[in-house]
Amino acid sequence: MTKKDLVLKISDETQIKQIDVKKVVQKVFDHIISALEKGEKIELRNFGVFKIKQRKARTGRNPKKPEQVVPVPPRRVVVFKPGLEMKKRIK
Repeated sequence: MTKKDLVLKISDETQIKQIDVKKVVQKVFDHIISALEKGEKIELRNFGVFKIKQRKARTGRNPKKPEQVVPVPPRRVVVFKPGLEMKKRIK
């Protein structure tokens, strides 16, 4: 499902104009991203939790030249943990 599909479904179910739904959906995503940039945790009940995790620096290997060691710097990544309701419905 794409963002466009999501907007179309919400628009059909609520009878709100697609352009208005698209603006709201985009604002939700923008606020989630800005909160994650600040290092905040996003907790959406019955859906899940988005948070930032710090990955340690490590040494990797070049797949084309396995003998070549490549340093991989530390970085921040977004992780998602599904909520209980989502876990139940997916099973």
